[in-house]
Amino acid sequence: MKDAGYSIVLYPGDGTGPEVLREGRKVLDALAEGDAAPWRLTEYPGGGQYFLKTGKEWEPEAEAASKSADAILLGAVGWPGATLPNGDIAGRALVLGLREGLDLFANVRPCKLYPGVLHRISGTYKEVWSPSMVDMVIVRENTEDLYTPARGRLRRGGETEVAVDTRIITRKGAERVIRYAFELARARPRGAPEDGVKRVTCIDKANVMEGCRFFRETFDRVAADYPEIEKDYAYVDAFTQWLVRNPEHYNVAVATNMMGDIVTDLASVLQGGMGFASGGNIGSDHAMFEPVHGSAPKYAGKNQVNPFATFFAVEQMLRWLGDRHHDGRLTRQAARLERALSQVLAQGGSGTYDQGGHASTSDAGDRVASAVRAVAA
Repeated sequence: MKDAGYSIVLYPGDGTGPEVLREGRKVLDALAEGDAAPWRLTEYPGGGQYFLKTGKEWEPEAEAASKSADAILLGAVGWPGATLPNGDIAGRALVLGLREGLDLFANVRPCKLYPGVLHRISGTYKEVWSPSMVDMVIVRENTEDLYTPARGRLRRGGETEVAVDTRIITRKGAERVIRYAFELARARPRGAPEDGVKRVTCIDKANVMEGCRFFRETFDRVAADYPEIEKDYAYVDAFTQWLVRNPEHYNVAVATNMMGDIVTDLASVLQGGMGFASGGNIGSDHAMFEPVHGSAPKYAGKNQVNPFATFFAVEQMLRWLGDRHHDGRLTRQAARLERALSQVLAQGGSGTYDQGGHASTSDAGDRVASAVRAVAA
């Protein structure tokens, strides 16, 4: 527990990022009312739009603040036409740069369906799954695989003839993220919705790819330390249809970086879409939390986008801080926020366009902030 409070760095970023992060601050402020806030918020500019204005992705003091912060909350990064000289998106430093620089090796994506949230399937809004059937976490390795800078192009005469991306799976990278998944399964109060069993599913393509065979071998080796947790396996192509057909089977799943990147976005459909999907980039000493929907430039400035992913990112951040520092204040605030979010969603009327509703981004934020104030700490 830190008596002086926790340092939280905020990066609004690009596009709709500042809009959803504004609502996230609104909710954090509501949580802090009536008592001294156990956190200090400091906001820094950065991203693609900032790069177009200044020629810099962020300022040196922002990078230094990130390294000393207790947690980081990110809006979104990416803007049309904002690219670095090497072709990367401008603003990369705020996402991939912090993942690499702070060694945030586990990308943790909760996938839970709340009552009142609808699914858009085949162009219609309707309930497809009972909320009790969807409650899982997918853990994605976050520092290697195809995202390592082992890539390049062969150009001759101004033409690209070959482009190569090399996949790298290391023992260290695989073992620590798999162990994180098993520890998470052990700590979660409930197992899979269908049977209550605590299980970890290994997602790979071990029938074809050598790196995946190594990842599965590492999975089996780590699993031996957790005999009370059931082992489960799924080839990634089969997993995509099992995930949608039988989401109630899954409790915690773990995957390599690229495969995890793909299946986590698919899983967001189970919870109502990307507007509800939050992610934690977690390391041994640092963590960054974000809504994962991106900057959505075509909606920027319209006060239309769904801010619930940001609210769930705030809840995930507070819960991680509480667990890491054994601080019951933060754990209680995270639980308070989740109760408020659950109540607002169940009552209806806060749905933005992606839920077939007419609420604005700020309307949804106002409703959640009011619910937070009404929920006992």
